[in-house]
Amino acid sequence: MKKYVVKIPFFIKFLYPKRLWHFSRKQKTIYLTFDDGPIPEVTPWVLQQLHQHNAKATFFCIGANIEKHPDIFKQIKTHGHSAGNHTFNHLNASKTSITAYIENIERAAKYFDKPSLFRPPYGQLDTAKAKALLKKGYKIVMWDVLSADFDRELSPEQCLKNVIDNAKNGSIIIFHDSLKAEKNLRYALPKALGYFSEKGYEFKAID
Repeated sequence: MKKYVVKIPFFIKFLYPKRLWHFSRKQKTIYLTFDDGPIPEVTPWVLQQLHQHNAKATFFCIGANIEKHPDIFKQIKTHGHSAGNHTFNHLNASKTSITAYIENIERAAKYFDKPSLFRPPYGQLDTAKAKALLKKGYKIVMWDVLSADFDRELSPEQCLKNVIDNAKNGSIIIFHDSLKAEKNLRYALPKALGYFSEKGYEFKAID
């Protein structure tokens, strides 16, 4: 099993204060986010689940997937959700030069409102690239709860537990509308929506 942190520790947030990790802890609001779509096998199902719970969310989309599936991307916006840039080819910042990385993001930028939301693939983003993006007006959106739905060695039940045990007021939760995450997502998302809805939480999109 790969190493990752389900609940982002305080010191990480402290080290990178210009990145958005969560919202106010005073309101019973949850911010669901979905990375790596849109794709026909998963994204429309996610939209259906959100609609059933009157929930809004934020989709961090890969530019190449938008080009392949423009109608699904349009559905995201039509349903009142927000969309953010996740690079054009799901680039890993730690393996890409700053010039190539920014160019890849800008290639995808035409699909999003400006100034755009941005989430770095793999959560990887060094200071130089972050400064360049902030200078261009991007809002860098991270998360404080990782569902780990992408981990095929993780049981669907543990994926749900990751969310329920760690999310609280103002949490930004990360799921993936991808084939890799599909099994865990199809189990965990409906149950998470039901659990937090019963507890009186509102699901909002990030803008």
